[in-house]
Amino acid sequence: MVICAVQIWGLARSIRRGRVLSVRYSVFHDIPDSIQQKVQELEQRDAVDRTDGTPRLDRLRQIPHETGRFIAVLAASAPAGAWIEIGTSAGYSALWLALACRERGQTLTTFEILSSKAAMAEETFSGAGVTDVVTLIEDDFLSHVSQLDHVGFCFLDAEKEIYGSCYEAVIPRLVPGALLVADNAINHQATLQPMLDVALSDSRVDALVVPIGKGELVCRRR
Repeated sequence: MVICAVQIWGLARSIRRGRVLSVRYSVFHDIPDSIQQKVQELEQRDAVDRTDGTPRLDRLRQIPHETGRFIAVLAASAPAGAWIEIGTSAGYSALWLALACRERGQTLTTFEILSSKAAMAEETFSGAGVTDVVTLIEDDFLSHVSQLDHVGFCFLDAEKEIYGSCYEAVIPRLVPGALLVADNAINHQATLQPMLDVALSDSRVDALVVPIGKGELVCRRR
């Protein structure tokens, strides 16, 4: 199934205006209680992290709920191919992608370089019961990228300084119609502008920035 820019824009507007109820009642129907509970726990911790003085690297810094729903719907519409996530943190976004995995009979490989975050993610995946569809690799994604090929979906939410390198590493490995989604395209626009400029003028992809959550760069491989 191919999603065009107009469809993505319309979906984002619907979610922002509340016309898309939730993944539970649209694409994925019955979200298991174990996943619901973990999603809520991580949302509560993330909210506290942002106000209690937790050091930056120790914060979850995860995507908002509406972005989780957005990437889940996009992933469920991606063409056949490997699914990867760059930057796991405590596993919040991977839980949303796990729902899409179940919908599509897919698996997700997620990369986290920080040991403390990887440990939290392992606990998240075990508690949510998604270890059958989510594989965590505790290492630098860029040291594994040469082993990847035929990627159907990629979610990028790592340290902003490596976005450009990750983009250039992933795009040639996307299958036609595959999607790369990068978080923080609006709230970290100044830092990401060089990568955004490349993506938005890259003849290999159709790309746009969707104003949902913190801003999502969505690229579809041509």
